[in-house]
Amino acid sequence: MPAPTADIALIGLAVMGQNIVLNMNDHGYVVCAFNRTVSKVDEFLANEAKGTRVIGAHSLQEMVAVLKKPRRVMLLVKAGKPVDEFIDLLAPLLEEGDIIIDGGNSYFEDTVRRYEKLKEKGILFVGSGVSGGEEGARHGPSLMPGGAVAAWPHLKNIFQSIAAKVEGGVPCCDWVGEGGAGHFVKMVHNGIEYGDMQLICEAYQLLAVGLGLSNDKLAQIFTTWNQGELDSYLIEITSHILKFKDDQGGDGYLLDKIVDAAGQKGTGKWTVLSGLDNTAPVTLIAEAVFARLISSLKDERVAASSVLAGPTNATFDGDIASAIEDIKQALYASKIISYAQGYMLLKNASENYKWNLNLGGLALMWRGGCIIRSRFLGDIKQAYDRNPDLTNLMLDAFFTEALRKAQDGWRRTIALGAKLGISTTTFSNALAFYDSYRCARLPANLLQAQRDYFGAHTYERTDKPRGEFFHSNWTGQGGTVASSTYNA
Repeated sequence: MPAPTADIALIGLAVMGQNIVLNMNDHGYVVCAFNRTVSKVDEFLANEAKGTRVIGAHSLQEMVAVLKKPRRVMLLVKAGKPVDEFIDLLAPLLEEGDIIIDGGNSYFEDTVRRYEKLKEKGILFVGSGVSGGEEGARHGPSLMPGGAVAAWPHLKNIFQSIAAKVEGGVPCCDWVGEGGAGHFVKMVHNGIEYGDMQLICEAYQLLAVGLGLSNDKLAQIFTTWNQGELDSYLIEITSHILKFKDDQGGDGYLLDKIVDAAGQKGTGKWTVLSGLDNTAPVTLIAEAVFARLISSLKDERVAASSVLAGPTNATFDGDIASAIEDIKQALYASKIISYAQGYMLLKNASENYKWNLNLGGLALMWRGGCIIRSRFLGDIKQAYDRNPDLTNLMLDAFFTEALRKAQDGWRRTIALGAKLGISTTTFSNALAFYDSYRCARLPANLLQAQRDYFGAHTYERTDKPRGEFFHSNWTGQGGTVASSTYNA
């Protein structure tokens, strides 16, 4: 029997899978490709992989037989049941020390479950976030591997060679942590992506509808913005989208003909739920998720638009150049808040799950290859270099000053939206969060009094040590017995 020749196998030959295979091939690795629909393997070898060193397998047994030990098998299949099905088929064919990598958008708790299950069999399981879309997969994605740490020495060279590179050739990939850490970090990346996209959409709505600017003018604005502190992949592609003409036989711009009802695949929702579980107020990401839900009510919104009144005389009569600058400042400041919230969640989860996440390192991993890649992430990396124990990103001197400078334009932008009847859900949420976070005394004292009044839930006093709880007989008719304290 011939000696095994493949360095790694990849299961799942949709666009992402094919591009990762070709990326690995470009970097000198022999990849064995497999797909549940086996005909896709032959089609791939005859077309996209023609002339490469990629080999194909027509069964899992054949695939496993050609793999060098420890065998490395990467799954790029739909999250959920398909991952479990392939693991169940693969596990009996593998040996102790072999490695299974799930590169899909799996929920991190599923990754923890699979990690524990395979650990009992001696198989090393890795859940790796993969970001960058088709282009990133082909030419350099951001990779966020986590799971069985013993697997990393056997994956490091492959993963870091195919990953995107930033200044000095530093790869946008490093080990994240044990268990579900890799997929958790990818989930938060996607949640931040939700926030970034909605913020850009609100800026677009204010510029296009509020100020009445043309697509060509908008494209120029976003191109200019992409040369400064807002430099990012999403700003760049927005400038391209705005000036893209209808390529399906129509006149005018394609963007103007796309239905305003957004889809989603769940990672934003997972981020919000994880925020609740880890006591991290990711309110901007939540608003971005809800904004997509509101957009999906297209028929209801159309009907409501002819019934529900907006502000009278809702026209812009100010200086356009000043308003554009204000919207830019609002976008930048709100982006800072979005990332600050995301990093609050990462910090809390790292402590709760004992992952010891390198928060500055994560910013470096996101600097290239991924959807949220931006100049801004370099500033985050520097903030954590200055203080690895930073409580909140907003408290770093760079971001404190940036928020101070942007604040007036930020507030004027939200006021403009209210005046014109244009929704600024994430801009407004970001400012509300900022004002709440910087407030030494919030009205939660009244809330606690209300809770104690109707439910004897107790309260703390400003003239007593924190952690000491009291109950009052507010009506003169209640008793002195208080409800037990708990967090829900």
